[in-house]
Order: sequence, then structure tokens, then C-alpha cells
Amino acid sequence: MAEEKKRTVERTESLIRISGQDISGSKKVYIGLTKIKGVSWVISNLACKKLNIGKNMKIDELGKPMIEKIENFLKTLDAPDFLKNRCGDLETGESKHLIGVDLDMRKEFDIKRLKQIKSYRGLRHSLKLPVRGQRTRSNFRKSGIAVGVKRPKIGKKS
Repeated sequence: MAEEKKRTVERTESLIRISGQDISGSKKVYIGLTKIKGVSWVISNLACKKLNIGKNMKIDELGKPMIEKIENFLKTLDAPDFLKNRCGDLETGESKHLIGVDLDMRKEFDIKRLKQIKSYRGLRHSLKLPVRGQRTRSNFRKSGIAVGVKRPKIGKKS
């Protein structure tokens, strides 16, 4: 019995890299794919069905060719336009689906464009205020911009 306590089971946690994101190998494919930025539950489900991968299969069990198929599928996403996160792109006019760093960069460029043309949303972004119509009376006070009444400074009188 003492020997059993001395023995420790060593588990090595493997990380699988899919589309620039490290995913724990112990996760199921359906859940693991949602860890990639820009991949929702619906897209993950679609990938599992189109590529004939079991949802309950562990990511560790996938081989290199299957991981390459998943990456290729996510890049070229064969899905209806309403599932894509970039419908009617302003530059090209086509619908596409961005994932990972590309999604972050495109979002940054969109915000810069809004600021540059000085639209309402761009001005709200530049002032670090809520953009989508939320109330500001009791929230969004972290940014250092006082919304309430300012008190006069108490000090020396001239």
C-alpha cells in the first residue's frame, strides 16, 4: 500500500496547434475548435459534419492530415453567407470568414476607419465611451472621464 502512494501517475498535457491557436489535446473536437477566435459553435459543428469527424473525438486522436484539413476548411469556409463574420466586405464586396489574428487586425482597421471619417461610432470609440447606445449615467466611469458634477477645489484663496 505504501508503494501505491509513492507511485505518481504522470500525465503530459499535449497542445495541438490549429490555425495559430494552442488547444488542449484532452478536449473534444467540437469544444476545442471554439477556442479559435472567430470559430463559433455553429462553425465548429459544421466543420465536424463536413469533414466527418466525431464531435466526441479527442483532439489528441486527430492526425496531421486531419488537422491540415480542418485548417483548410476554416480558411475557405464553405458555408452560407449569414454564418460568415464578414458579410459584404467594404473593400471587396464579397463575404468571407476571418479567424485568429486576421479578425483582430480587420476589427482594428474598421475602428480606425470610423475614427478617420469622424462618424458617430468613431467619435464614441475615440472618447472611450460606449458605442452601441448603452446608458452612461452609472456605468463606463473607468476611463477617467467624469460624467457627474465636479466639486470645486478647496485650497488657498487669492
